[in-house]
Amino acid sequence: MKIFRVISQLLMVCSLTLGAIGGAAAAELRVGYWTSGISLGFGAVLEAQKFFEKQGLQVKFVHFPDVNGPTTALASNAIDLAFGTSLAGAFSLSQQGVPVRIVAATQLVDAELVVLADSPIRNPGELRGKKVGMSPLGSGTTGVGTAVLDGNYGLKLADYRLIAGDEPRLAQFLLQKNVDAAVMRPTTVAQVPDNANRIRVLGTLSDQWKQMTRSPTPPYIGVAVMRDEWLKNNPADAAKVLVAMREAVQFGAANPDAVVAILKKAANMNDKGAHFYSAHWTSMNTVAFARDDIATLKRTFDVFKAAGTLKGELPADLFYPKPYLDAEKMK
Repeated sequence: MKIFRVISQLLMVCSLTLGAIGGAAAAELRVGYWTSGISLGFGAVLEAQKFFEKQGLQVKFVHFPDVNGPTTALASNAIDLAFGTSLAGAFSLSQQGVPVRIVAATQLVDAELVVLADSPIRNPGELRGKKVGMSPLGSGTTGVGTAVLDGNYGLKLADYRLIAGDEPRLAQFLLQKNVDAAVMRPTTVAQVPDNANRIRVLGTLSDQWKQMTRSPTPPYIGVAVMRDEWLKNNPADAAKVLVAMREAVQFGAANPDAVVAILKKAANMNDKGAHFYSAHWTSMNTVAFARDDIATLKRTFDVFKAAGTLKGELPADLFYPKPYLDAEKMK
């Protein structure tokens, strides 16, 4: 009987040990995103539909009201993953030696340069000496906006006054004539009452970028960035993260009414804005990281550097395609 008691105790110890190991393997994934910009809808759908949890991941979502919040949190090890993260901010983090990797491109530029309908400004080149509303410096959209004003019209940052604000504030600034022009997403413009008669579009950043680069490829402004420690400690789960994000993109494209309902509840978006966002889902959100995508990201770095948004060199190990490639095999 004694030997059976010993064996029973050993089995219990083994069970507890394996349980501890299993618990360590199921490490919590701290996910952060900006809730006042282009990543809002993608994040709201990811949360509401529990795509990470469906992959067996233990997740904690962290919301940031400021565009630079996710990059700051990555730097301080407060989160493990940020999606829709400013591309310029991700480049800057890596240059500063923060142990992060870009694992996917997640948001395409989808913004317009707009003025009031009765504005005398007819061309972006007429913004010299004017006040231009954009997201705060560090935003990928602002990086693209300042780059095209420089590349297409010779306007440096010193040639106009950049007024920073989140999207609702930028719309308010424009309507109150606190700025002469603003760079805003079409979803924000759509929520302005009587926008068709009150706001005039000078051009889209996508078209301006294509004109500047003489390329048909629009730039990515948001990326998925992970801390290297989490990637190394959870190699099997990294691909599941990409699968979850890919499924969120596919869900949004296939279920526009569900996206509308989620946005109205999670983002307090009005019906018109939510429907407009849902209709633009695939033009804003993606999960891409093939060779051509990485080439586009590298080219964007060169453009940002030429415009003075970034300095220095691009770290050679910043792009880490393994989780994306592994996720592709899990289709």
